[in-house]
Amino acid sequence: MSAIEYRTACYAQGGLLLVRDAPRVAFGDRVLIRDHRDNKRNGQVIRSTREEVLIQVFEGTGDLDLESTWVRFLDQPLEIPLSPELLGRVFNGIGEPRDGRPPIVSSLRRNINSAAINPAARTYPREFIQTGVSTIDGLNSLVRGQKLPIFSASGLPHNRLAAQIVRQARLMDEESGFSIVFAAMGVSYADARFFEEEFSDSGVLGNVVMYINLADDSPVERLALPRVALTAAEYLAFDLDRHVLVVMTDMTNYAEALREVSTAKGDVPSRKGYPGYLYSDLAEIYERSGRIRDRHGSITLVPVVSMPSDDITHPIPDLTGYITEGQIVLSRELHNQGIYPPVHISPSLSRLMKDGIGKDDTREDHPRVSSQLYALYARAQETRNLASIIGANELSERDRRYLRFADAFDSRFVGQGEDEDRSIIETLNLAWELLSMFPKEALTRVSETDLAKYHHSGR
Repeated sequence: MSAIEYRTACYAQGGLLLVRDAPRVAFGDRVLIRDHRDNKRNGQVIRSTREEVLIQVFEGTGDLDLESTWVRFLDQPLEIPLSPELLGRVFNGIGEPRDGRPPIVSSLRRNINSAAINPAARTYPREFIQTGVSTIDGLNSLVRGQKLPIFSASGLPHNRLAAQIVRQARLMDEESGFSIVFAAMGVSYADARFFEEEFSDSGVLGNVVMYINLADDSPVERLALPRVALTAAEYLAFDLDRHVLVVMTDMTNYAEALREVSTAKGDVPSRKGYPGYLYSDLAEIYERSGRIRDRHGSITLVPVVSMPSDDITHPIPDLTGYITEGQIVLSRELHNQGIYPPVHISPSLSRLMKDGIGKDDTREDHPRVSSQLYALYARAQETRNLASIIGANELSERDRRYLRFADAFDSRFVGQGEDEDRSIIETLNLAWELLSMFPKEALTRVSETDLAKYHHSGR
């Protein structure tokens, strides 16, 4: 640690501090800043030249008196202490306690800017994760080591769905549940309290480590938070051999903070003002999840992405979709009908679902039931569009059956209680109740054996 303090700060704006005449400072170095009131702030070097050093200050640069600001470069990266005692704790975006309890004391400290998992060391994500939510388990199954984002929008219940997944997620063949790393960026105080009370009341808080950045906290701190959370997840997964579920909400708030800081830095903007490196920055975060060969532990990532103006082509969900292995899309139309969770089936997708379902994982009919439900629901949506034009009374009896199926599917299969934890067997049995609204000859994507065993016509 350097003993030299510099008093050459010359510019401060938007959480950035410029210091002149500070030689031999490395990119990524941690910085300690002492203001005119002798309060200490944390920072990190994000640009270094011979003439000047640019620092992002995690607590922000408000009220800094540049002439009375002292800067010390610590010659070390931003690190957090790691210990099993992380579980049950609440921290801010740079790993400092915000639950009123003492800091973690540990000899093990790690740089938060870890690299993505080496592709040569990765193991293909497998093993079905039961979330208890039928639209995910039955039609967009999550597997261990996958990255599966939730695409939502303002006013939709993505926080409630994320909390439900945290409470209910488990592997089929293991009694122990997931260790949860929960990262909240730019959330309101009410949302932060909701998550803390939800996890506490359900009894899972002792198995959750929370990192929270409130909406009125520094946006610069928001940039460090997902990396801090993933550093804790890597420790729990690959040092302690735990299965870790990382839930991040909201990646849009992270990207907005990145745009704000990049604009203040003078970076050249790209689509909608976001920096050109938004894709690589998001990939740097998302690709830290997965499985490593010969390791028992794993990191499964469920980020929440709010789509500005409900636009799925917006740069943030658009780039997230390229990096991750599918998406769960929430529907405002279903939400307005009072259906929870309002998962929009048609654009939702899990690219790794096929590797986690079937005879040895869920049930032998699962892949075919999923395909049949998708096919019937797609046809039912076409029928709904036709009925909106010519009226339901003009439809044939066959088309009316599709309408009845769509209504039952939305209310019974998609809709479920916020505390309702359905097993995959319950989900598949419910799917067969809906499929049995059709005669056997209309179900072309399931086998004869499936029909004989599960179709309700013979009961």
